[in-house]
Amino acid sequence: MHVEQISIFLENKSGRMAEVCQILADAGVNIRALSLADTSDFGVLRLIVDKSPEAGTALRKNGFTVRLSQVTAVKVADKPGGLLEILNVFNEAGINIEYMYAYANPAGGTAIMVFRLEPLDKATELLTEKGFTLLSIEDLSGL
Repeated sequence: MHVEQISIFLENKSGRMAEVCQILADAGVNIRALSLADTSDFGVLRLIVDKSPEAGTALRKNGFTVRLSQVTAVKVADKPGGLLEILNVFNEAGINIEYMYAYANPAGGTAIMVFRLEPLDKATELLTEKGFTLLSIEDLSGL
């Protein structure tokens, strides 16, 4: 099971993040998770939203460069070593983690990790076999 992620390339200047959020709000799009990484000249904003097609259209119409990709959202035990359990599965299988970020779920007693994995299909199949819970966008939107 995969979740669609939107990556947006932003100039590293004041107000750009607010501009993205305004565009999404005007389009009726709710942000479910995000990560922002920067370099000296630009940032990469990664978003999981409830309405990816609408978000992509609105952002492109307003001049943003947008890329869609597939990521995996996994429930992680909220205890010392919870993340390590998943990382060990990846390590033993030779699965590469390109990047990851957390999605907080304090009400559910678990953490949720979002992974960009290679190879993606092998990774998600392995996680399912090992009993980890993979989440869809509908699952994430309901938290």
